[in-house]
Amino acid sequence: MSHSFRVALSFLGLCVLAVGQSSSTSGGVDLKAIDKSVDPCKDFFHYACGNWMKANPIPPQYSRWGRFNELADHNLEVLRQILEDSAKNQSRSAIDQKIGALYSSCMDEAAVEKTGYTPIKPGLERIQSLKDKAALAPEVARLHNEGIGVFFRFGAGPDADNSTVNLGNIAQGGLGLPDKSYYLQSKDEEMRTKYVAHVSRMLQLIGEAPADADRQAKAIMQLETALAKASLDRVAMRDPSNTHHKMATAQLQALTPDFNFKQYFADRGTPAFEKLNVAEPDFFKGLNTTLQSTSLDDLKSYMAWHYVSGNAALLSKAFVDENFNFYGRILTGAQELQPRWKRCTQLVDRSLGEALGQKYVEKAFGKQAKEKTQQLVAIIEKEMAADIDSLTWMSSATKEQAMAKLRGVTNKIGYPEKWRDYSSVTIKEGDLVGDEERAREFEIKRNLNKVGKAVDRAEFNMTPPTVNAYYNPLENNINFPAGILQPPFYTNTADMAANFGAIGAVIGHELTHGFDDQGRHYDADGNLRDWWTKEDDTEFKKRADCLVNEYSGFSPVEGANVNGRLTLGENGADNAGIRLAYMALLGGLENGSVGKEKLDGYTPQQRFFLGFAQIWCANERPESLRNLVRTDPHSPGQFRVIGTVQNQPEFAEAFGCSAGQPMVSAHGCRVW
Repeated sequence: MSHSFRVALSFLGLCVLAVGQSSSTSGGVDLKAIDKSVDPCKDFFHYACGNWMKANPIPPQYSRWGRFNELADHNLEVLRQILEDSAKNQSRSAIDQKIGALYSSCMDEAAVEKTGYTPIKPGLERIQSLKDKAALAPEVARLHNEGIGVFFRFGAGPDADNSTVNLGNIAQGGLGLPDKSYYLQSKDEEMRTKYVAHVSRMLQLIGEAPADADRQAKAIMQLETALAKASLDRVAMRDPSNTHHKMATAQLQALTPDFNFKQYFADRGTPAFEKLNVAEPDFFKGLNTTLQSTSLDDLKSYMAWHYVSGNAALLSKAFVDENFNFYGRILTGAQELQPRWKRCTQLVDRSLGEALGQKYVEKAFGKQAKEKTQQLVAIIEKEMAADIDSLTWMSSATKEQAMAKLRGVTNKIGYPEKWRDYSSVTIKEGDLVGDEERAREFEIKRNLNKVGKAVDRAEFNMTPPTVNAYYNPLENNINFPAGILQPPFYTNTADMAANFGAIGAVIGHELTHGFDDQGRHYDADGNLRDWWTKEDDTEFKKRADCLVNEYSGFSPVEGANVNGRLTLGENGADNAGIRLAYMALLGGLENGSVGKEKLDGYTPQQRFFLGFAQIWCANERPESLRNLVRTDPHSPGQFRVIGTVQNQPEFAEAFGCSAGQPMVSAHGCRVW
């Protein structure tokens, strides 16, 4: 339920680290990135980023390369040094021992190669030993406890009716392709053929004969297609009312009588509960039909496939390469695997994130950075209050509720107040699959144990080195990990005009998520409650539809358009975020905290928009773009710039653009 500021991948302070700063950077603006052969009033993205794009082709290991990637890569280098030091240090702390041992296990490629797929053989044998469909529930529970997502998903999260308490949530899942549409649209027939071939090759790697593997792969595709047909699409899931169905466990069981949920919940080790949220009831009806109509052998093939796929990156080279070939090369266009050290560093970040994150914060994030961030957040929050108060389309009754919600937003900056305790996680150097399995089980169990307990709103859902940020509507808080609180988003040596354009717009973006097409359905306490008058609801939707229509006209790659309805929340947050940040800029110019002089020929207002645009500088492969416009609620970076600035009269004024030029919308969209 969180909204991420993700780069199409998916967010200040005085920093110890510096990254991606050109020697020609002045005032936070990368002058070398600017392509002055482009008219900023015709295409501001390529004006602000054109030369950067020419100088930064996509490395073969990536599907895209942008400013977010630059910073993430820099953070990986910092984490690598931490992990290598932890692995070598013989008098290690408890944290060093765990993260160092896991990193060493992952980096020992020779040992991993020698074991092949032996570490997962016991799990495969257990799946194959199932005697009847009555045995499905405990096996699915075991797989889910190991992080293998077959059939559906189950976990704990805040109760939308009482967000201070955690509730069990069960939802659709179980697909191997990125989205239900891949199974159903005629244009994806070739992709489906490639997927079936990939599944077959993976099954052959665990000893299945080619003919048997081919037959099983086709059966798996048939089963997953049935699950896809029963699933809600991504746009429908943006409406919280479509995924909020609190039921007694007996009601869930009645939807899926052929699956023993009582046994499943017992084997998951979940605290006792009587009610849960069933996100998509019709999916579970469809699941029951699928379980009835699918043979036990085909159900076992499906589970075995997902078990292999879920562990493929931890196995020998044949599995790693085949997994990358489909999910990397075919789906996203990446040409090469990332170096092993990067993959191993990312593994530790995922598996023991707050242990590694604690070391990262010690090395790379100071107290002053946190304080500076809080100051900037307070400035943007003040501007949002003024913005809400000035709205002409919103009634005073709804404004009062909106103000209460804004006052209720809490801000989490940098890292958690209390670090996660991994002392119960056993890490054995040389046991990579076992280590990862135990780390997954720890995290999954930690989540399940929340059912029926109070929500911990101080908890972070991203690790400290992450280059991202998010808003959580059920907790009404914004979250900025330490990893993004550095250049190019915020630079202590830069003038505040560019900083407001970059990190100021990010802060405004996250705040606005509390009032976007999803977030607006939740109140100040994070409860799902309609606090809008009927008239204001109509006015909101009318303004939101303007953004839907505008962004649906953008095409990042031939034959594919942005889904304006899917990306509505992020596009609205981009547009409102930059407006709030610009208001903060004007306040700074008025009170003298922002200099009014030109720097390298650019006014503060121009530097503001350049600072905003340049965080989105990126190149992206067509395969990646085609996938992302179907699956990602964020527009590609190019249109996050163009779509936003063309709706801002202040941009046209800053760069002297005239009516009728591409960066000046004739009927600019504005919600907030």
